[in-house]
Amino acid sequence: MTLATLSDVLRPALRDGYAVPGLVCLGWEDMRAFVAAAEAERAPVILQAGPSCRAHTPLPVLGTMMRYLAERATVPVVVHLDHGYTVEECREAIDAGFTSVMFDGSKKPLDENIAETAAIAELAHAAGVSCEGEIGFVGYQGGAASAGTDPDEAARFARETGVDAMAISVGNTHLQLEKGAGLDEQRIRAIEALADVPLVIHGGSGVPLDQRRALAQGSAICKFNIGTDLRFAFGDALRKAVNADPSRYDRVAILKETHDPVMEAARAAIRSVAAGGWA
Repeated sequence: MTLATLSDVLRPALRDGYAVPGLVCLGWEDMRAFVAAAEAERAPVILQAGPSCRAHTPLPVLGTMMRYLAERATVPVVVHLDHGYTVEECREAIDAGFTSVMFDGSKKPLDENIAETAAIAELAHAAGVSCEGEIGFVGYQGGAASAGTDPDEAARFARETGVDAMAISVGNTHLQLEKGAGLDEQRIRAIEALADVPLVIHGGSGVPLDQRRALAQGSAICKFNIGTDLRFAFGDALRKAVNADPSRYDRVAILKETHDPVMEAARAAIRSVAAGGWA
């Protein structure tokens, strides 16, 4: 059994110079492929249930599915709630067996974000669960603009909330469809100099691969969330499977053809943050 908390996998990553990929799950087919990729690379992995995933499948079902995979894996697997927006949602995830919850209060005023995140971190820790928070708002491509993380505010946030990981806004964007210009390394260095906590990059698909690997190996960034790259792999594989034989309607046979392409995309994501060779 290698069910792990976020703290279990991020502290060794910070110590040894790599990052752990937070792979965004949308269903059974991709989460199964992600664990297969982690085992092939001998790497820890974080299975993430974000808002769109939870809109499709209830949290207790997701918790059972993810824990089933984690408990049978030979590498550490974290079952993680991504972008929880209320204490009730985080509590439901803890009750459903998630080993890590991310509370996103980044749109709230600083004092409110700190107070609510601290309360959820206390709730999580009492249950033996890790907690990730966010300071500075990470925007969305074609949507709300980012608000960069202030290093002094980040230091206060880390100190007063007691989070196990801190998501920051340093030029990253959610749902970015192409590799961007890169992250603001000067801001990253200022934050890590003041805040002694593993850092998290949301919107990791948009970070150039060379910078992603360099920061994984040489900064306090210990978690890159990867979603868009994996959605592309799944969508492309599904489209090819459907178009290859228009007379075929067996969803199991069709979805089976997404496994290998998605697994290979996840293996590439793992290698991009230098996480392989855990054991």
